[in-house]
Amino acid sequence: MDKKILHLETVDAYNKLLEIETLHPLVSVIDMSQAKPMRHMRHTFGLYVIFLKEVKCGDLRYGRHYYDYQEGTLVCVAPGQVVGVEDNGEVFQPKGWALVFHPDLIRGTSLGQHIKEYTFFSYESNEALHLSEREREMVVECLQKIRHELEHAIDRHSKRLIAINIEMLLDYCLRFYERQFITRSNVNRDVLTRFERLLDDYFAGDRAQRDGLPSVKYCAGELCLSPNYFGDLVKKETGKTAQEYIQLKLIGVAKERILDPERTIGQVAYELGFQYPQHFTRLFKKVTGYTPNEYRARAN
Repeated sequence: MDKKILHLETVDAYNKLLEIETLHPLVSVIDMSQAKPMRHMRHTFGLYVIFLKEVKCGDLRYGRHYYDYQEGTLVCVAPGQVVGVEDNGEVFQPKGWALVFHPDLIRGTSLGQHIKEYTFFSYESNEALHLSEREREMVVECLQKIRHELEHAIDRHSKRLIAINIEMLLDYCLRFYERQFITRSNVNRDVLTRFERLLDDYFAGDRAQRDGLPSVKYCAGELCLSPNYFGDLVKKETGKTAQEYIQLKLIGVAKERILDPERTIGQVAYELGFQYPQHFTRLFKKVTGYTPNEYRARAN
């Protein structure tokens, strides 16, 4: 099996791979049915890429995972990520749509200022967006508007209008992901249950004292989720960030241990993973309104 990864740094390089005309050096909207038949391969992009796949076309290799495309599946890729399709030796005709745009396109625009808010660009393949038929139609309409602008002669309005339309598409993706979080509420509650159990186990033993405070990245990894998707899921379900959730769990454990007269405040801090007791004291007061010593005194 071919293990080589093709590096695509420009819009024109991607268009040439597909034998598609380049209408703008920094952005392209591609009807994949118009691209040449392809061999399966893996890529890295120096670009933002949004794939709307409308039919099954093999097993997608995305990061370390495989993903079987469904109809109406949207996958968003940020610059630097590895994406591709498992090579089974066959040539296939891709179907669906792709939007690719270079980071330079959005520099100095509203979208450039807010691109980090679209956290789904860092989701894993198993966290892809599955669209309803109406949602798929709305995505295609946005892509066609961008494509129409690309077919217009480039002028001083082009960059701003293209960026505005891309931002509208990404805002729709945010809305659709929120819908998906709701429709997957049972699955999400299961994730929260496992998150709670993970934190209980972490603080019950000596893990915190040995390895320090549990990070959002660590918890997401243990639950087989990307940090961004995990953080968004916790926020949607609880109204708190994942970091706030971890801190509240930590403070709950701390309250129990502070009331043990055999423990000093310093011991409690070290047991919970703090290198310095003053950092523990600062967080405890921030959350509860009392220092650990004040909390202990009030309980007696």
